[in-house]
Amino acid sequence: MMFEEEINQVVRYIKPSGIRKFFDIAKTRKNVISLGVGEPDFITPWHIREAAIYAIEKGRTFYTGNKGLLELRIGICNYYKRRFNISYDPEANVIVTVGGSEAIDIILRTVLKPGDEVILPTPAYVAYAAIIEMAGGKVVETELTEENEFKLTPEALSKVITDKTKAIILNFPGNPTGGIMTREDYAKIVPILKEHDLFVITDEIYAELTYEGKHVSIAEFDEIKDRVVVINGFSKAYSMTGYRVGYILAHKDIVSMALKIHQYTIMCATTPSQYAAIEAVNNGDNDIEVMFTSFKQRRNYIVKELNRIGLKTHMPMGAFYVFPSIKITGLKSEEFCEKLLNEENLALVPGNAFGEAGEGYVRISYAYSLDEIKQALAKLENFINK
Repeated sequence: MMFEEEINQVVRYIKPSGIRKFFDIAKTRKNVISLGVGEPDFITPWHIREAAIYAIEKGRTFYTGNKGLLELRIGICNYYKRRFNISYDPEANVIVTVGGSEAIDIILRTVLKPGDEVILPTPAYVAYAAIIEMAGGKVVETELTEENEFKLTPEALSKVITDKTKAIILNFPGNPTGGIMTREDYAKIVPILKEHDLFVITDEIYAELTYEGKHVSIAEFDEIKDRVVVINGFSKAYSMTGYRVGYILAHKDIVSMALKIHQYTIMCATTPSQYAAIEAVNNGDNDIEVMFTSFKQRRNYIVKELNRIGLKTHMPMGAFYVFPSIKITGLKSEEFCEKLLNEENLALVPGNAFGEAGEGYVRISYAYSLDEIKQALAKLENFINK
């Protein structure tokens, strides 16, 4: 590499996304079925698209304030009160970001000092570890196990806390496992988080895809709420991935610091997308229900079929992924996915892309049509039988 010694060494040694690796290979081949990317197959509901179009037609294409349109921030706060009974002030506690990814990035850069440790329950979304490292932090993994329904237990949490621990990232419902945390589950770990004064960054992008009961946010616990940062967005619940609108909900002091990074690096989220998000958050509850029902039906079908063909699969309680064990094949996750792609033209994501705890599993997204899922399962069954 020509500039090897001149490039930031943290960036140099960060591994490329394991999700994109197989997706990019699949795009170069004909007749490949890919169940790899976590993107809803629904087109954004028309009334939301129309709001973006109308904003452009009316010339609403200039910068907004750094925090985002006030009307959108009010809508987000009303949404969290309406759906999850948690109160936030639209003036003091909200920043509208370019997707949830920017929100995670600027919060970690806000709270971390060089060498601070961040607890990361794994298997975990591939971006978290990289963003922690780029913010100067150190990743400390703690394993979520199938035996515990991929929940974070107080024993697993206590075991990895040190005097250098600064924060923990939570993602429930979880990518890639579909695991959730109930109020009772959170009640067991909240005293530990409070005792050690940890920042809690909770990524709730899949909140509306909680299949059994209602989503519970750890921000509901008043005793730690000031140190909880909620990350959410519009990509999954409203099928708005390309609009790139996310948000931060946090204590006013955290928001005021994170806003500095946001205003110097991003300025503001895209203006027409913010108008689309206003329509979604104010009038999109029915859209959420339609997509929720469809995803739940797909989940039930794919889990039943995976277990039938011999891949032990835990029933995910949220998100739109299944995480079947492939241990019966004797293959490592990456080897399994490479052979599957080469022999059956089927692209899945190896579990080790989500951390060492994911080895022996693969992630399958069911954010695809039932017809594509059926074709994929037929290929997978043929591969397993061979």
